[in-house]
Amino acid sequence: MKLLFASDSFKGSLSSEQTVELLARAAKEVFGEIEYSGVPVADGGEGTVDAVISAECGEKLKTEVYGPLMDKTTAYYGMLDTNRAVIEMAAASGLPLLPRKMRNPLYTSTYGTGQMIKDALDKGFRDLSIAIGGSATNDGGMGCARALGVRFLDRDGNELMGRGCDLEEVASIDVTGLDPRLKETKITVMCDVTNPLCGPDGATYTFSAQKGATPEIQDRLEKGMLNYKNVIIRQFGIDPDTIKGSGAAGGLGTALLVFLHGEMRSGIETVLDLINFDKRLEGVDMVVTGEGRTDWQSCFGKVMQGVGERAKAKGVPVLGLSGGMGKGAMDICNHGVSSLMTTVNGPMPVEEAIERAEELYYEGAVRMFRFVKTGMDMR
Repeated sequence: MKLLFASDSFKGSLSSEQTVELLARAAKEVFGEIEYSGVPVADGGEGTVDAVISAECGEKLKTEVYGPLMDKTTAYYGMLDTNRAVIEMAAASGLPLLPRKMRNPLYTSTYGTGQMIKDALDKGFRDLSIAIGGSATNDGGMGCARALGVRFLDRDGNELMGRGCDLEEVASIDVTGLDPRLKETKITVMCDVTNPLCGPDGATYTFSAQKGATPEIQDRLEKGMLNYKNVIIRQFGIDPDTIKGSGAAGGLGTALLVFLHGEMRSGIETVLDLINFDKRLEGVDMVVTGEGRTDWQSCFGKVMQGVGERAKAKGVPVLGLSGGMGKGAMDICNHGVSSLMTTVNGPMPVEEAIERAEELYYEGAVRMFRFVKTGMDMR
């Protein structure tokens, strides 16, 4: 029997790599010597670069950039080969980089994300996959575009910095200085949200509260975003609100699509392609996947859905082992996952489950594999 282990990380407790080690140990306890392989997986959000680097034996490339509040920091992205790189915008412009008391999307910028893209271009990469989850920003992607040569001007012709508070001041956009190397670069934007740039479901009213925006700040940002959108329509003939995902990462989706001509793709589908997942399925008898908590959201661009559907297409059964189950968890069985078990073995606080994560995961894996062995013995 040949097994493939491909789980997401259990945030705050287990890495993707740790789940592979624990599954391998549990499988050997139940089945004896087995053939297995493991691959870290992520869905285009936090941890994507680390997962892809690990799976493809890539390399971390560090670079000095400006963080969300334009203070210097060190970020890294992943080199897969001489042409391909994978970038996580959260490494330069992410919410975890800011203490809660300093979070205010009026003053944050995606400039550092643009610097990472520029560094990748400088190093010769011409195939960039960019994960845009976890942003601390609501600047419409102006900061990112500015780092790559786009100029955002106010009514007096003064250049704006590209922060959230600058949205309301934009009067014109000058793209003549856009880095020419982008024309020969393939940009894939990893994104699973479909929110437009503006409106009740747009970037500001859907996501900015978690980035520190009060209702008053939200109203100001939305007014600015509407102005920004109208300038784009007037100059480029493109209405960002008609593009699914334009509101992702505080509107970074708009800048990557309108100015850099990127292509929006599902995060998990992009990751699975980057790690050659279909090839890894060859000759496999069973896949084990999982995540920290499975619920209805797991069926919308998350790791278990992506792994389950790819394996199903190849006729390979999939089992799920997750830290917990919420409403709609079993809907995942409509996406190639045959059954789902939890690691917890009784009622307990979340804090205890996290503290005992390794022990509980191993025991849960042993229980799961014993069920499989029982089925094999019956047959």
